[in-house]
Amino acid sequence: MARKNRKRFFEQLEVIDAGAKGKAIAKAPDGKVIFLSNAVPGDIVDVQTFKKRKAYYEGKAVTFHTLSNKRTEPQCEHFGVCGGCKWQHMGYEHQLYYKQKEVTNNLTRIGHIDLPEVAPILGSEKQYYYRNKMEYSFSDNRWLTQEEVASGQDVGDRNALGFHIPGMWDKILDIKKCYLQAEPSNTIRLAIKAFAIKNEMEFFNTRNQTGFLRTLMIRTSSNGELMVLIQFFREDVFKRTSLLEFLKTEFPEITSLQYVINSKANDTIYDQEVICYHGRDHIFEEMEGLAFKINAKSFYQTNSEQAYELYKITRDFASLTGQETVYDLYTGTGTIAQFIAKKAKKVVGVEAVPDAIEAAKENAKQNQIINTEFYVGDMAKVFDEAFIAKHGKPDVVITDPPRDGMHKKVVGQLLDLEAPKIVYVSCNSATQARDLAILDQKYKVVKSQAVDMFPQTHHVENVVLLELR
Repeated sequence: MARKNRKRFFEQLEVIDAGAKGKAIAKAPDGKVIFLSNAVPGDIVDVQTFKKRKAYYEGKAVTFHTLSNKRTEPQCEHFGVCGGCKWQHMGYEHQLYYKQKEVTNNLTRIGHIDLPEVAPILGSEKQYYYRNKMEYSFSDNRWLTQEEVASGQDVGDRNALGFHIPGMWDKILDIKKCYLQAEPSNTIRLAIKAFAIKNEMEFFNTRNQTGFLRTLMIRTSSNGELMVLIQFFREDVFKRTSLLEFLKTEFPEITSLQYVINSKANDTIYDQEVICYHGRDHIFEEMEGLAFKINAKSFYQTNSEQAYELYKITRDFASLTGQETVYDLYTGTGTIAQFIAKKAKKVVGVEAVPDAIEAAKENAKQNQIINTEFYVGDMAKVFDEAFIAKHGKPDVVITDPPRDGMHKKVVGQLLDLEAPKIVYVSCNSATQARDLAILDQKYKVVKSQAVDMFPQTHHVENVVLLELR
């Protein structure tokens, strides 16, 4: 029996929306939605589909008949291949519009929330060069562009230091210039690559698990501090030392120069020993006079300036008077807890990662904050009667869970706890909406504010204030 052809071709479709995972949206004549990776709302396009599902197609615009007035010229030469900044071809004011729309749609459609008047999304003052952390991978078999493949010519050097091609774990795109992190980030990356090639250092091969140079991480802080960490696949004292000495000499502004020797199958460093070669083993980030110590493994919001705006909104929503006991769930390294501490009676932070709690305690001590307490615990088990008896019933709960949202047991505990206010900070408004739908039986949403932490991408944070009914 012949297999039914699932690929379709549609002509002259108008792109009508954008949102889910950064995809643009058109509608096929049969009424199904088509998700497009390379279009902007307002474009008139011919579409070739490559996947068919029950309710939608996935496809690509292959001919552009009319270009949208929402379009802008991407700054980056790697746009469309890299996959890191999927909305760089759309004007920033339109990016904000579609981010706001997605948050509102998720809260109303998934959460079935009766929303109050929603505050306008807070855009980022910087639309480029806003990230404080970048991670790059070395490869001896770089991704070739379609032009290079079509030319049939010998492309010469195949070494790359850049980003993974979306969905391809072993393909690395060599990056000439990235617009996400301010200098000296690009200069350092290019200097490392040039030095490594000149000195015949092997770039990593993920598939074969061979090579010497594995990954590069660069962290910066708003007060000018700089961390560089190189991950080597194996030890070679002469080569390693020569590269690190080169960086130490060429870039004296590096505050923290570190390395890892990691021969395991994956390149995560969280279970590895990080060795400080020169300078401190950490840098500091500052916010309202507070200093936050950041080491190679620390989590810190990657847009420092917008993190400050996000935390101010969180503090404003909590409306603290100095008399409140606050629980800060998923506290991480205690950044929000310490940021709000001067306006609260006591802040109790809870986090499942022991290293993060140690960092939170250390930062609080460094900042001479004496009204915070931090505890390691499984969030789904923490709020038993003994914990609440020890710390007191909270007047406000702040929760900032990972993308998956809160465990349903945590939501259940919040319902039992009946704190007068909950401030829910989320990097995924869909899972936030799911949790709000459950909390709705006892809580009413009274404020909602989206914050753009990641210009040129579809990602957006959202802060919601809930009050007990």
